[in-house]
Amino acid sequence: MVVCGDDGLARRLAAELREVYRQRVVLLVPAVEADDQVAEPGDVQPARETVAPAPTREALLRAGADRAAALALLYEDDETNLRAALAARRLNPRLRLVVRMYNRKLGHHLEELLDQAALVAMPGADRAALEASTTVLSDADTAAPALVATALTDTNKVVQADGLLLRAAERPASGRGEVPDPGLCTLALLSSTTADPAGSEGSDASGAQGPELLPDDRAVRGSAGRGTVVLEALRRAGPVLPPRRLARRGVPLGEVFSARLRWSLAGIVAAVLALTATTAALTDADPVHAAYLTLLDLFSINDPALEESPARQVLQLLSGLVGLALLPLLVAGALEALGTFRTTGALRRPPRGLSGHIVLLGLGKIGARVLARLRELDIPVVCVEQDPDARGIPLARDLGVPVVLGDVTEDGVLAAARVHRADALLALTSSDTTNLEATLAARTLKNDLRVALRLYDDDFATAVYRTLRSAHPDAVTRSRSVTHLAAPAFAGAMMGRQILGAISVERKVLLFAALLVAGHPQLEGRTVAESFRPGAWRVLALDTAGPDSRSPDLANTAHDGDHQSLLWDLHPGHVLHPQDRVVIAATRRGLAELLAPPSTSSSSPSRTPARS
Repeated sequence: MVVCGDDGLARRLAAELREVYRQRVVLLVPAVEADDQVAEPGDVQPARETVAPAPTREALLRAGADRAAALALLYEDDETNLRAALAARRLNPRLRLVVRMYNRKLGHHLEELLDQAALVAMPGADRAALEASTTVLSDADTAAPALVATALTDTNKVVQADGLLLRAAERPASGRGEVPDPGLCTLALLSSTTADPAGSEGSDASGAQGPELLPDDRAVRGSAGRGTVVLEALRRAGPVLPPRRLARRGVPLGEVFSARLRWSLAGIVAAVLALTATTAALTDADPVHAAYLTLLDLFSINDPALEESPARQVLQLLSGLVGLALLPLLVAGALEALGTFRTTGALRRPPRGLSGHIVLLGLGKIGARVLARLRELDIPVVCVEQDPDARGIPLARDLGVPVVLGDVTEDGVLAAARVHRADALLALTSSDTTNLEATLAARTLKNDLRVALRLYDDDFATAVYRTLRSAHPDAVTRSRSVTHLAAPAFAGAMMGRQILGAISVERKVLLFAALLVAGHPQLEGRTVAESFRPGAWRVLALDTAGPDSRSPDLANTAHDGDHQSLLWDLHPGHVLHPQDRVVIAATRRGLAELLAPPSTSSSSPSRTPARS
């Protein structure tokens, strides 16, 4: 396996492949820094590192891409990944490619482009028989649902499959004598230390006190005092609205004219109506003629009432005074409207009375994706960003989302974002220390603020979690690592399996994957109940479409009408046949065991593995 990248995701993926899948890995990085080295377990083959400033053809050859089974291109720049993928495909047409791509539109067309490159390198190859495969993933898209779900108490973690949304709902611990509702199935038991201020947030190193993934029925029944994550419901995924459909359809009147100006105009209108009624009462004029006379007097274009009654003269003088008051209001209204329309393309400021919103810190790649997800859910957001040219600034402007430009560590910036009236804070900058400093500053403004902060280092995240929970026991604090959420999905794709998504359970990750039953003795010929391995994997759904009519990608399937091929209500006695394709929920190590050769993962007779 060859992993190429220029940030923490490359090293995290290399560690995932070595420690979970026991693969030999070559890591191609721009530079080798001693502080970035990942500790190697004694029974794991250490990664061989190759230094190259860019993934050129020569660098890929030195890394052994021409002989590798799979190659991951994880550079932050999409163009760099695209060029390297084309070069790698020419070097090894049968190479399995996993490409990190932020541009989703470009990523949709990348697979076909790379298959064309393979056919150019192998003119006589049959497209159907070509074993080359390409998987385009985005760490931002993989992590965004989990980050959004972490910030919202009632919003479920979602994974898309076959046009459906799998909703993983977090439920609190049941009371004494209550039986927890398992939903469709229980995916995880939360950490037993979640109510202990001195406890640590569950991770792979938490032991028995950490969260328990894919528990069996006996563990669920004995889980009193522990929260659960359950597969609660399924619904059809509607089309995602484009960004401009989420933007404001027009400029509200309240943003064109100030409240003071609107009240002043209302007073002028009331005075005109009163003068009209008085003129009609004191003269013989009908209401329409009285209104006409009042307007003429208002704009000073009527003849002086020298020969008329004193009442008419007084009314004319009053109308003239009202007209004098109207002139500056008209000028002020024109200036305010001009200023509003000149700044319609500028960033909005948070409204004075805003409350119940989410404060999002950082509008980089991750922040932009999270912002789009929050607005799709119609959740009010206020963004804070230091760089006016950040990737997510145009999206925020297009969506009409208020943005505060400034350093979150400076005084007054979080207050300007109305964090003291917010429901939650999402700290998603690329700096762990900045996220922590912003969290501590926000907690001084609102002690019970719900916080989800992005932290890369697990040990640092555990220390932060314990400290914040001890200092603020009544507030919800969660830490998430984007690379920790994304690496399992990338590793599963490198092993040749379609990863539909991943959800976070504290600091652990649960994967959803689609695979063929053939070649997996742990599944083949067994019933759904017999194939369930607690803590490792569980069959959730069966693809009812025939092998010839199956969609190659369940995660991005366009359906006609209401047709869907996945059957979720599986009977425990249903027998899994070799030609079946199933959707499973699996832990990282459980998926690795399923992907291992039959001779090492099971005592069943050896079978020939089949690609999913």
